[in-house]
Amino acid sequence: MLTVNETEEGVTFAIRVLPRSSKCELAGLKEDALRIRITAPPVEGRANEECIRFLAALFNVKRSQVAIKAGRKSKNKLISVAGLTRKDILAALPESSGATASGLLF
Repeated sequence: MLTVNETEEGVTFAIRVLPRSSKCELAGLKEDALRIRITAPPVEGRANEECIRFLAALFNVKRSQVAIKAGRKSKNKLISVAGLTRKDILAALPESSGATASGLLF
């Protein structure tokens, strides 16, 4: 299950990015991190920007509410989303997110 921590500003959780994929989508969980496939390559911050766009669309928030708190140069990242609760995050994920969630496209 995805570990989502609530903070004063919103929530934080871990993701694992799979760059240079054929499409942007959720790819299930690995340990306690949400796996995300994205099409952008991991150069010049393009993968990070695409992650932020994808997560903002997934959680229906502005891009400015989504931030990478740690791991800007790593596949493993800590994400914060301002203005949401743990319940909001888990509700936005498909029921099958514990296994695979390939039905969500960006």
